[in-house]
Amino acid sequence: MQKTDRLESLIARYRHDSPKRRFQLAAIDPAAQPLSSGDRERDKATVTELADRLDTLQRLFYADQRYKLLVVLQGMDTSGKDGTLRGVFGAMSPLGLRTVGWKAPTEPERAHDPWWRIHQAVPGNGELVVFNRSHYEDVLVPVVKGQLKREQVAQRYQQINDFERMLHENGTVICKFMLHISKGEQRRRLQERLDDATKHWKFDVGDIEVRKHWKQYQAAYHAAIAATGTPWAPWTVVPADSKTHRNLMIATLMERTMRDLKLRPPPLDPALKNLRIR
Repeated sequence: MQKTDRLESLIARYRHDSPKRRFQLAAIDPAAQPLSSGDRERDKATVTELADRLDTLQRLFYADQRYKLLVVLQGMDTSGKDGTLRGVFGAMSPLGLRTVGWKAPTEPERAHDPWWRIHQAVPGNGELVVFNRSHYEDVLVPVVKGQLKREQVAQRYQQINDFERMLHENGTVICKFMLHISKGEQRRRLQERLDDATKHWKFDVGDIEVRKHWKQYQAAYHAAIAATGTPWAPWTVVPADSKTHRNLMIATLMERTMRDLKLRPPPLDPALKNLRIR
């Protein structure tokens, strides 16, 4: 079996790319490690190698200027969105790379449609943009809080699909990752933040309140992924109880995505062919 075919077979159950296909978030084990070698140190070394290769690909991506690349990181509190940014994208040059951390909309943003602020932050030609949280917050938080009627939720799902299709049709490659951790692992990570004074800044008392609604958020994630996994913007659910495996899986898929674009530098300028620097 070729390497690409093997990768496809390993991750098939973690990808959702059609609202018509059956999807069950609860069937995916947050502790699974489908891409692991079985040796944690070897996996960490592989992540470092992949991050270096992604740096090279991103520089070529910036020079190529034919595509735009949007990466969406979603997940419960402590699922590792910041850690993914450091471990997978941290070696890339700031030139052509931008990250956006989304928070609750401001009053001026609420005066527009939910996607207005999102559209202003999507990537331009040659740019790779990573969303730490995203437009999916608008079909998660309001759903759990009971602020939207069922028909409004369905409408937002359709609007997201249309929005992402429009981006895709205009040259944006979209990679969406849901970092899937267990409730037990979240408890351990929250407690770690409390026990280490240097990590107190990471702790938000509101996280405890959100944790009380764990089942509701899991249901909201399940419904959102089921409705918005499309051929032009597929979801990959990344088992994230292991930080190393989380980075390994995302880095592996990002490298494949960028290589599949067959990136190339711009054509040579004929005026430079015989130029000699004196």
